[in-house]
Amino acid sequence: MTPGSEAYVVGVDSGGSGLRVALGTADAAVPAATTVCPEPVRTGPDGIDADHLLGQLLPAVERLTHEVTGARTPVGGVRVAALAVGAAGMATLGDDLRARLPRALAASLGVRPLALAADGVTAYAGALGQRPGAVVAGGTGMIALGTDLGTWRRADGWGHLLGDSGGGAWIGREGLDAALRAHDGRRGGSPALLARLRAVFGPPAGLPALLYPRGDRPALLASFAPEVAACAGEDVVAASILRRAAGHIAESAAAVCPRAENSGTRERTTGSGGEAAEVALTGGLFRMGDPLLGPLREELGLLLPHASLVPAAGDPLAGSLLIARALARSDLRLPRHPTLLHVVGDDLGGN
Repeated sequence: MTPGSEAYVVGVDSGGSGLRVALGTADAAVPAATTVCPEPVRTGPDGIDADHLLGQLLPAVERLTHEVTGARTPVGGVRVAALAVGAAGMATLGDDLRARLPRALAASLGVRPLALAADGVTAYAGALGQRPGAVVAGGTGMIALGTDLGTWRRADGWGHLLGDSGGGAWIGREGLDAALRAHDGRRGGSPALLARLRAVFGPPAGLPALLYPRGDRPALLASFAPEVAACAGEDVVAASILRRAAGHIAESAAAVCPRAENSGTRERTTGSGGEAAEVALTGGLFRMGDPLLGPLREELGLLLPHASLVPAAGDPLAGSLLIARALARSDLRLPRHPTLLHVVGDDLGGN
């Protein structure tokens, strides 16, 4: 392919495990090339660190353009028609990115328009594209987003201290609580989970010293969630934890699904055109399989009886690339929002 003969787009997914970057053609005619920067983007007093993100992103784009086209540098060798960045914490910690990235990327890559999106939005775009519906993104945390393509609705995503109910950290904490109850001889304890606590973390008395000083406490809690799932087939306490998690997840999905009046109704839930709304699940949480998905399907059937549970088409990186392609075609139909989906155009203005 001759450098400069195609318009390219860049999708970015910034999360707790690192920075992923994809380069593809604007018309999706060629499969995207991807690369991974294993160091997560830092968060400081001003929120997500724009300099740290740029310091990883620009070399990654240069590597990808050389790999795909042979061009040594993006500038002058490849036309980047649009770029979309999805980042964990963008909605609440993205002020520095929104203030600095547009001009920095216009200067370095010549790219505009640019979208800065919350990771929930890129998860939505990856899962459902630009169709109305609801997406639950579950991993260490848990957030649900829905749209009728007019506005966004969000439920949970408040972090492990205030919410993320039903997410990996929530399940892990409930499992550890049940294990410690068994250790103490209190009601609600699970000897099976106590055995798994000892196998994974050592003596129960050492758990507070292991957990409380850690900056990655949510991830450590979430690491115990698969143990809960592994015990659920034989242990009623573990099974109850996953059923309660399923209830929380289904309530969040119902709260954001288009036309859902509230999480307790049995009224028909429809998309903007009157068709049954689609609900997709995305994220590592749902790789637990039937111990969680079984009760979750039941709960969704009760709260959203006419919604259609569909498989996620792609992940958040695919969602970022989809948004970038839509921008390049002037065909972005997902609702713009000051913090969830902030789009900057040729004038470098805001939404």
